[in-house]
Amino acid sequence: MQRSSLPSSLSTGHIDGFARDRSHALNHCDLALRQEACVSPSELHVCFKSAAGSDASSYARHSSNPTMSFITAFLQQTVYLGMPDDSVLKNEGTVTAAPNFSPNGDAAVLEKAIKAKGVDENTIIEILVKRSNEQRQQIKEAYQQASGKPLELALKSALKGDLEDVVLALLKTPAQYDAQQLKLAMKASRTEGVSEQLVDSDARALYEAGEGRKGKDCSVFIEILITRSAPHLRKVFERYSKYSKVDLAKAIDLEMKGDIENCLTAVVKCAGSRPAFFAEKLNLAMKGKGTRKRILTRIMVSRSEIDMKRIKDEYKKNYSTTLYQDILDDTKDDYEKILLALCGSQN
Repeated sequence: MQRSSLPSSLSTGHIDGFARDRSHALNHCDLALRQEACVSPSELHVCFKSAAGSDASSYARHSSNPTMSFITAFLQQTVYLGMPDDSVLKNEGTVTAAPNFSPNGDAAVLEKAIKAKGVDENTIIEILVKRSNEQRQQIKEAYQQASGKPLELALKSALKGDLEDVVLALLKTPAQYDAQQLKLAMKASRTEGVSEQLVDSDARALYEAGEGRKGKDCSVFIEILITRSAPHLRKVFERYSKYSKVDLAKAIDLEMKGDIENCLTAVVKCAGSRPAFFAEKLNLAMKGKGTRKRILTRIMVSRSEIDMKRIKDEYKKNYSTTLYQDILDDTKDDYEKILLALCGSQN
């Protein structure tokens, strides 16, 4: 596997805890990273230093090159992973473990559905969506032992299009799915608790790095917004009003431009309310002409066992319709069926 080459001008830097609060989603990604990713953790560390050390103009100059595009992708994907809030303290997903589960039985049913004339997509959807990720891994093992071939390859040959994409995503472990989306992982430790002194220090540092100076220091925004926990950031956002007449999201809008503005604004919104953030992303993915299927698939798969119920509640509250109904209106065929199954009931 070919490794990406990084510019020789980059040097190791100071954001050692860049993904610290992503640990609940990333601390088990190392194996998947070695199997799938193209950039090593040490090279990634260098990338973070490059991003954090760049001012707005240099970021703009480099934003089109592969290294900066990779950093942008990381910043966007971290929003889907770590920085847990209350929604991960209990299971509020629409997909749960099946009772009376038989991996051998499910493997046999899937084999029959795959070999059926025209392929029995409904049975495949029914089995995979009504099983937890842990149970799907057991089904994969049972299928391999019974047929001598990987379930992924069998389903890839039998299915096509958007349904194939969702089914293959469901068969990955969370670590493998994260690695596929990120193409990276870092060992990290999570900082617990909220220090009032650090809250005030961070709020003041953000103000002084943006509104409170001529020009702006992007590295301060990146370091604080990416390395602090969600509870800590919520307090920082409240404290920011002590120093500024506008909220932090507006300050970022005024001070930053381009990809880095979009990424940091997303982190701010996500720290405020993760379910509301994902509800907004789902709505935007289906709004207007065409559906952004990659975003739609990623959220529906990655949040189905975590907080999809709360996302559905926020969606109904904010958009005066249900997520179920919008999926029904904006998608079709087997892709629609599997997304509706992940979404759960209309109510």
